[in-house]
Amino acid sequence: MTELEAIKARHSVRKYTGQPIEESKLNLLREEVQKCNAEGGIHIQLVVEEPKAFSTGVFNYGLFSGVKNYFVMAGNKDAEERIGYYGERIVLLAQTLGLNTCWVGLTYKKIPGTFTLEDKEKVHCVIALGYGATQGVQHPMKPSEKFYECEGIPPTWFIEGLEAALLAPTAVNQQKFKFILRDRNKVQAKPLKSLAGYTQLDLGIVKYHFEIAAGKENFSWD
Repeated sequence: MTELEAIKARHSVRKYTGQPIEESKLNLLREEVQKCNAEGGIHIQLVVEEPKAFSTGVFNYGLFSGVKNYFVMAGNKDAEERIGYYGERIVLLAQTLGLNTCWVGLTYKKIPGTFTLEDKEKVHCVIALGYGATQGVQHPMKPSEKFYECEGIPPTWFIEGLEAALLAPTAVNQQKFKFILRDRNKVQAKPLKSLAGYTQLDLGIVKYHFEIAAGKENFSWD
């Protein structure tokens, strides 16, 4: 499965079987985490076979079940966009390995001893990981015209990138972003106002999807 195929196959999954993840797959994910941390200046950590963060409680009753593995998405306070960008890169790798995921902003517990934080770092969110009880469902698609600006007819690569961005997970499916095409090959991606927050993190996620489908050789970020 390619990354583009993974973009189309990936759906957020909240219920997991509890089946252990093979060590070979965990090792591939750990290697990717190390690469992303080095490239992005962030501090993602993989926690395995730890069920307490998603144990039944007031905030997550009925939302998640069977979650024993997750990524702790840590970094400094200005790392939201990078957390989203590199986190989605890991999410798509997990999808190619036959695993399921879900970005989680609030409904989890921080379990002491399962992760570490450096000075001025914080946990921005976590990503649930495992074998899903289902493969999830596609969120409702909105008209692509609402999500971009350009003069004239946009090139094919831009529309393909935008369509991939619309498949990206965002907080409460808010999709508060817009892509602006300038000079035929310069693209600006900007977040829009949202009461739910997480717009910078969402922006990193959708930018990664856009890059995969549009092709980095076709444009540069403005």
